[in-house]
Amino acid sequence: MRTIFDDKTLDQLIIRAEKIDDTAKAEWGKMNLYQMMKHCIKNAELLQTKQHYNRLFIGKIFGKLALNSTLKNEKIMSKNSPTHPEFKIKENGNVGDIKLDFINALKGYKKLTTNDYKNFVHPFFGKMNYNQIGQWEYKHIDHHLRQFNA
Repeated sequence: MRTIFDDKTLDQLIIRAEKIDDTAKAEWGKMNLYQMMKHCIKNAELLQTKQHYNRLFIGKIFGKLALNSTLKNEKIMSKNSPTHPEFKIKENGNVGDIKLDFINALKGYKKLTTNDYKNFVHPFFGKMNYNQIGQWEYKHIDHHLRQFNA
């Protein structure tokens, strides 16, 4: 299964992100391009252990099941998947101002190793290991790039 921790796979995602037309409209969902990029940056801060969020009660009940369902095969993430409240972006901004931050957030995965995730707990999915994080984040980023035809 693809993972964001594979350099070739990550480089392909970065190329796709660089090619996003700044005026691209979403094929589905409620986010505009700025909000999607901000959403992905916030998620990268979490997954790169720069930010922490408390565990959601609903995640304690359904988190592992949802994670296992998402990672059980190569199938892409479904459209309009639920979003953690902390990652719902309300504000708007200039895409040109945030696009480089989005690309740099993706590049941040190149520096990480299994040691960075010994005690990682996702606020919805719960305890996740390096492989699960890499596979899930690949699917997540791919999902949002496809959302904007990239």
